[in-house]
Amino acid sequence: MHAASPDLDFEVIGARPLAHTAVPTLGFQILIRRTGGGPVRSVLLNTAIRIAPARRRYDSPTQERLVEIFGTSERWATTLRPLTWTQMSSVVPPFDDTTVFDLHVPCPCAVELAVVKYFRAVRDGEVPLDFLFSGTVFHSAADGALHTAQISWASDASFLLAGSLWREATGDHAWIRLTRTGHDRLDAHRARNALADWDEAIRDLLDRTAAPTAADTTGAAWTP
Repeated sequence: MHAASPDLDFEVIGARPLAHTAVPTLGFQILIRRTGGGPVRSVLLNTAIRIAPARRRYDSPTQERLVEIFGTSERWATTLRPLTWTQMSSVVPPFDDTTVFDLHVPCPCAVELAVVKYFRAVRDGEVPLDFLFSGTVFHSAADGALHTAQISWASDASFLLAGSLWREATGDHAWIRLTRTGHDRLDAHRARNALADWDEAIRDLLDRTAAPTAADTTGAAWTP
């Protein structure tokens, strides 16, 4: 006899920063409900997370900070498209009717990524997220035999993430990718000027650019 396939409903019920992780990480609590079918032995769950920027309002300063991603606000009717945060696979343990699964989602810090630029630009309020689920359900038939079923392509959930949680997870740090040549030049500048760390070296370069010395204004060459 063919085993009835479980139907799974998904709801994101909470989020929190996770401590003591190798990279900044947010934990999302996913409530999964089973309707019909036998007990679920496990779920091979694929999750895609996207930012849905069109589902919130932005003040003028935030609009200016988002120009690099979406262009000027006059163009947002066509440019305000979803931003992909991540796609990941995980395994949900066995359950009968409901379970709460803790989905650990790394937070990228590389400043050139659109998702990172968005979170850094949106400093107040909530960030609308879409969770798109797919994968395979392993479940038991009445005789105990193992069966599989695919999660419906329509399985999804929305969630409003407080922007403060992203900042709490990632802290005040941002990652900047450098070529080997760029790294070596910056390191040489740091050592030559007896600067304590990379942040101080970059601040020194920015200060020199913003306030040229007398030698700069007289045409003398300046070497970082």
